[in-house]
Parts: sequence; structure tokens; C-alpha cells
Amino acid sequence: MLNTLLFQKINSFAGQYVWLDKLGVFFADYAGYVLVAILVLVFIFKSAKLSRFMVLVALISAGISRGIITTAIRFFYHHPRPFDVLTVKQLISESDYSFPSGHAAFYFALSTGVYFYNKKLGAIFFAVSVLMGIARIFAGVHWPADILGGALIGIVTALLVNFCARRYLEKLKTP
Repeated sequence: MLNTLLFQKINSFAGQYVWLDKLGVFFADYAGYVLVAILVLVFIFKSAKLSRFMVLVALISAGISRGIITTAIRFFYHHPRPFDVLTVKQLISESDYSFPSGHAAFYFALSTGVYFYNKKLGAIFFAVSVLMGIARIFAGVHWPADILGGALIGIVTALLVNFCARRYLEKLKTP
């Protein structure tokens, strides 16, 4: 019930102002590309091993959370998207099942991976990820629980990947 109420409240702002719809669509569909581009630039132009390690941890975490975990959950659990069960103001198109949000899983994993190694950049990534999650609700393609579930999957995946990566590095250092 709370999930539906929150969805309806956030989605009710869609269609009110053209500029808000465009901003919502940008965050729902395109802001993630900016985050990935920043990571690619860090990898190319920051030669420090720690920066490259950060990028690898972030990308591996994001890939596992979205490509494996979210896909596996959706294979077994078929939760309909809001536009399948309610009248919504849908600003972007989506297909497949809604829970958990693959976008949230990917970008929260990315943000967590970055945060471990660069707090300021990680905080920016988290802020953009939160805006992306809200925008996907605003755009009518996800329930709030989808976003929370995806965020949790992304954060936990990044924690585990970082733990394993650090253990691997420690083993390389000891003869």
C-alpha cells in the first residue's frame, strides 16, 4: 500500500511541466551514461593504481549486481511494472519485470565501488543514483520498492566485491 501511495505521489508530478519531464527523463535514462563516462575518464587519465582499482571494483560490482543478481531474481519473481497495473503518466518505455530495478542495482553498485576509494566522487555518484531512482518512479516505470531493492543489491554486491578484491590484493603482496 505504501509502495503504491509513494509511487502515485511521485508520478503525479509527471506531465505538469515540460522542463520537469525533460529533467526526469534525463535522470531516468541518460544520467547513468555520464557516470560511466566519468569512470572511463578516471581510468584513462588517472594513472594511479588505486584509481584504476576503484574503477575495476565499481564496474565489476555493477556488472554482477545488474547482469547476474537482478536478472536471476527477475527470472524467478515476476513483478509487474506500475504501468501494467495502474493508470500512470509514463514518460519512458520499459519492458520486462520491475523488481528489482536493474538501473538502481547497477548505479548504486557503481557508486559504492567509487565511494570506497574516493569519498567526494562517491558522494556525487550516490546523489546522482538517488536522483535516477526517483526519476524512474517519476517516469512511471518503477515502484519505490523496486528502487530500494535494486539499491540494496547494488550496495551489498559492491561490499562483497570490494572485500574479495582487497583479499586478493593482500594475497598478492604476501609471498
